[in-house]
Amino acid sequence: MRMPGPGARSPRTWAAAALALALGATGLLLVLPHTPHRADAAPDGLPYTTVEVSPGGCGRGWDRPAPGLQVFRLHNTSGRAAEAYLEERSGGAVLGEAEGIGPGATRSLTVRLGTGAYAFRCVPEDADAVTGPTVRVDRGRPGPAAAPVTAHDLVPPAIAYQKWVAQGLDEVARLTGRLRTAVDRGDLAAARTAWLPAHLQYERLGAAYDAFGDADGRINGTEAGLPGGVRDPAFTGFHRIEYGLWHGATAGSLRAPAAALAGAVTALREEWAQARMDPAQLGLRAHEILENTVQFELTARTDYGSGSNLATARANLDGTRAVLARLRPLLSTRYPDLPVLDRRLERAEALLDGFRHGTRWTPLSHLTRTQRERTDAALGDLVERLSSVATLCDPRRTA
Repeated sequence: MRMPGPGARSPRTWAAAALALALGATGLLLVLPHTPHRADAAPDGLPYTTVEVSPGGCGRGWDRPAPGLQVFRLHNTSGRAAEAYLEERSGGAVLGEAEGIGPGATRSLTVRLGTGAYAFRCVPEDADAVTGPTVRVDRGRPGPAAAPVTAHDLVPPAIAYQKWVAQGLDEVARLTGRLRTAVDRGDLAAARTAWLPAHLQYERLGAAYDAFGDADGRINGTEAGLPGGVRDPAFTGFHRIEYGLWHGATAGSLRAPAAALAGAVTALREEWAQARMDPAQLGLRAHEILENTVQFELTARTDYGSGSNLATARANLDGTRAVLARLRPLLSTRYPDLPVLDRRLERAEALLDGFRHGTRWTPLSHLTRTQRERTDAALGDLVERLSSVATLCDPRRTA
């Protein structure tokens, strides 16, 4: 997994619209992008209702409730940005939401309503939440809904994950020490053998990369964006050593990069005790780990000679599992497709394990067309499903 930063981390380019489309495909809460207000008839045949979003008129305009799939045009008539949720009045489960509605802007929200009582909750920026009038629908089956997750709910899983990362960093330090020792004694064959376990252990910590800050660039950066490319002095860490080990570098030329890597890992491990992960980001990170896997590992953009992208992808699956394990208490009551996600993870793990041959892994370039298509499909499916996790674990204001 890569994070943004000088010399190489992954840009976070998946917008909320992409998450919304993925959630629509999996049947969960819909969060749709900005859609200009139009008074003309909808070509999709769905009923459209314009609803006011404001502190004084939250939910105004919804006076003809109807069952079934429909679209609400949420129009912010206030002078500040706002969020809007459509909730079940009993229990407060959320059927859909629209975030970041600017003053005077309109966004569309698509939901399926059935028998029940509902209300819009308007959450203006820097102001108290307001609940609109209750509206009752007398027939039909409603679409999926989920109880909102608060920032407080995410604190325990974030603390548990942070402790797990601390243990993982201990192992990274041990394995990078072994790599450095092999380089120092001039045994490049042993160094090539030691490189992969150390790198994979670091890759398993994917959801913490943002909290690692600049240390991630020093430990796991690529040469992307560096003027000197692979010869740029700022190209450091695992991939700098990988390039040297698989491109005929001498042990002497790799001693300084190996020492720098070991030093960066040790410093990160020592600093981690005082670091604080943002609990609100944990669900998003679960999605981003495999998003980055598809973007960087399955395109071989991070292969500097070892041909280990599939091994890295497998480690990223482990990293995803580690995050989901901490989020499971929240997801088990909110994400009905969690068992399906578990099965798809198992299927992807078995698929990637099939490319392992002892300590060696099949390079991407050696996959058959069928193998490549299956791999792309398996990881792409997981990215789509994990976008639902990101949205369900996005903390919402309740007051």
